[in-house]
Formats: sequence, C-alpha cells, structure tokens
Amino acid sequence: MKYRLYIDEVGNSDLGSSTDPNNRYLNLTGVIIELGYVQDTVHPEMEALKQRFFSSHPDEPLIFHRRELSRRIHPFQALKDPVLNAEFDKALLECLKRWEYWVVSVTIDKLELKTRYTVWQYHPYHYCLHVLLERYVMFLEGVSHQGDVMAEARGGKEDQKLKASFTGIYENGTPYMDKARFQAALTSKELKLKQKSNNISGLQLADLLAYPSSKSIMASHQNQKQPTGFSGEIVQILADDKYLRNPKNGQTIGWGRKWLP
Repeated sequence: MKYRLYIDEVGNSDLGSSTDPNNRYLNLTGVIIELGYVQDTVHPEMEALKQRFFSSHPDEPLIFHRRELSRRIHPFQALKDPVLNAEFDKALLECLKRWEYWVVSVTIDKLELKTRYTVWQYHPYHYCLHVLLERYVMFLEGVSHQGDVMAEARGGKEDQKLKASFTGIYENGTPYMDKARFQAALTSKELKLKQKSNNISGLQLADLLAYPSSKSIMASHQNQKQPTGFSGEIVQILADDKYLRNPKNGQTIGWGRKWLP
C-alpha cells in the first residue's frame, strides 16, 4: 500500500500583505489517501457525481472547485435550482463522510509571525509545509507504509521554490524531526505538482475541504462561532471522523488541526 498527501492552500504566503485583514492568514490542508482507494473508489465516485448532476464528458472533464460550486456559476449553474442543489449537497456530503481519508489542516497567522520574529522570519508556506509533512510522516509510521506528496502547481518560480523546500526537508529534516524519518517514510524527495485541470481527484477533494477547515480552525482560535450551512456540515464530518488524531488520547488539536506560530 502507498499513500499520497494532497495539498491545497487558502490565502497567500506573502508576509507583506499580513496587515490586510483579508490576507492575514494562510492555511495548508493536506488530505491523506491510499492510492489504490483513490483509483478504485474516490475517482470513479467523484466522476459519477459530475456525470449525474452536470453531464460531465470525459473529453472535457469537469473540475470541482469549491468557489465556483458555492457561487453556482459556470459550470455549476445548474445548482441554481434549489431542488437539484439540495440533492447535490446531500450526495456530496454522503461521499465526504463515507470515503476513507485523513486530514491535516495548518493555519498560520502571518501578522503574528512577522511581529514575533522580527529578525528570523520563516517563509509562511514553508513553515506550514514543515508542520504538515511532520504529521504525515507520523501517520505513515503509524500504519507502517510509505507515501509521497502532491500539491497544486502555481507556475514558474513559485513551483521551483516549493520543490526546493520539499527536497530540503527530505534531505535535512526539520528542527523537530530527523531526516532519517522523512527518508524512511517518503518514497521520493521530489514534490509532485499538478494542475487541478488534470482532473486529480485528491486535489479536488482537498480543495473542497480546505476552506471550511480553515474557517473552523480560525473560529476555534478566536473563540467565535463555527461555520454554518454546507461548510458547517463539512466541518462536522472532519471533526467527527477525518482529522488526524493523537494515537494516545484521540485529540485532533496539534495533529489534524494546527495553529501557528
């Protein structure tokens, strides 16, 4: 068995925008799935959903994007029909609850990072990636299997920086985890980068989960109400069964849900 960690981000990693309330936070959400399960279950069932509700064709695959789905805009304008929308929401939530996967969601307050560390300032994306990969390695050690990592390609220099950061972790470890553990658990020192337009089911699943998870973690940290509506139902599914848990006490905080710095 081989696992894959699919990564999606909410927000941006630019420290210069940290004073803007709309750009203060960055979240990386990773979804861990066994690759055989992706092939046999997640991908065909996700494609069946697309075909059932949107008549997706293999020559022009429809890609699930949370933003377009929630706004009911092309190619999801059929969801403007409230009856169809309710049926789709129910079918998707049933899949999200039934599918076998684990979630690690890391949120960083960029303004707090910038304020607290005036001399040493770790790149926010790379900081989150360190934490995400450490928990992924602990998961792989727990199930006695190996895995690799895939993130959404962003293009150009950004992709090269991400690949370099991943390789650096693989070759050098982190302050909290020795390189030997990364090299034993991960099958490659190369980060796989793919566009969602390639119809990667794991990346689409991560996209659907990342925003609700990010909002939930932020609400918990700030003692605010949890998300409601459809996002709230996703959050409940994650909290009930999907967030990675501490094997000793079952807690998700610090494992499946992490706040930085």
